[in-house]
Amino acid sequence: MDKKANLANESLLKDQIMKKTVGISIAVVLLLLSVFLWWRFYFVFAEGVKAGNLNYFEKKGFIFKTYEGRLVQDGFKSTSPGNLQSNEFRFSTENDEVAKRLERSSGLSVEVRYKEYFNALPWRGASNFVVTQVLSVEGSNLKNNMPPGLEEKRD
Repeated sequence: MDKKANLANESLLKDQIMKKTVGISIAVVLLLLSVFLWWRFYFVFAEGVKAGNLNYFEKKGFIFKTYEGRLVQDGFKSTSPGNLQSNEFRFSTENDEVAKRLERSSGLSVEVRYKEYFNALPWRGASNFVVTQVLSVEGSNLKNNMPPGLEEKRD
């Protein structure tokens, strides 16, 4: 009888240890996955300011409608030897106020503040670069192009 009781206790103890080990393993995997996803999609890799002529700015998408734009900067870049193309900065924006300001600035020289992420999210935009603020717009009377309350604000 004692052997059966000891075997039953050992089996119960092994089951408890196994459940605890599996539970801890699942928690660790979920924690590591959460940290990895945060790092890939929400960690701000870089912040900066870019300036150039706003080539286009549009709202597009099938499910998630996002604001996308392109600044053409001075100079040229080469992706391979012998090829030259204009230096373009493709970006997205989440902020409606920034979007309204950029919609009225097409073809003008603009200066924007941006954040760079490692990867894009569908609801944030198609680009890794997300414009957070318009610092200046040159080439027009800004107050005539802007709705009330959106006049230029600088830090």
